Amino acid sequence: MNQREFFAALFDARKPRPADLKDQRADRRFAVYRNNVMASLITALADSFPVTRQLVGEQFFRAMAQNFVVAHPPRSRVLAHYGAGFPGFVADFKPAASLAYLADLTRLEWLRLKVLHAADARPLEWCELEARLEHAEALRLRLHSACALLRSRHAVLSIWNAHQQLDADKPEAVDIHRPQSALILRDGLEVVMHELHTGDDCFVEHLLQGADLSEAAEAAATQAARYGAVFEPMAILQLLLRYQLVISVKLKGEKHEPFVCHH
Repeated sequence: MNQREFFAALFDARKPRPADLKDQRADRRFAVYRNNVMASLITALADSFPVTRQLVGEQFFRAMAQNFVVAHPPRSRVLAHYGAGFPGFVADFKPAASLAYLADLTRLEWLRLKVLHAADARPLEWCELEARLEHAEALRLRLHSACALLRSRHAVLSIWNAHQQLDADKPEAVDIHRPQSALILRDGLEVVMHELHTGDDCFVEHLLQGADLSEAAEAAATQAARYGAVFEPMAILQLLLRYQLVISVKLKGEKHEPFVCHH
């Protein structure tokens, strides 16, 4: 059997069943199989993007998800990995164009999944950082893969929080047009999110891109000044260290080598 032909027919109902299926009930059986596969993938997306589904409604979400599945069939057997392209698809999905914040909300939900399933890594001990502080400005911090940053022109963190059962805020009370940045991280087995102040988000973004502390701090201070604020690096550094998000430190030109901490 031609696997490409089978795969194409499986995700496009306009295509005929594979010619190799010659059973008398082949058309009906293949249609049932196709529907089951489609339903399973749509359900997987619904589980991965629950707040998005709440916002647009079950019927709209399933229609949008079906369009995504047809355009972007899975490439992995692991359903937890399916949906990486969904935020980009939502951004270009014309029926959802009136919800300008929706694509960023799906990005937030996908980053939560990515952080949840990120591999473990040994966090940096305080003595490792302390031993390098005399060269603080030239230090480069490597952050844990179990953290991510989302910067949005919309209040997507507040929108997400407003749709949690234990949150007292009502969705209609959220100013969706307020720009918001979120640090998404894993604390033990739980994913938590922190809203970052102006400057802090720029600082974290530059660290994730490999900038040293001085470069990140300079960019953050410039951004904060643009909004009449003052960037204080110690607060965001303490947050990163408190959640053990720094996993190595080096100077420019050094490789990230294990550090032996002598107590």
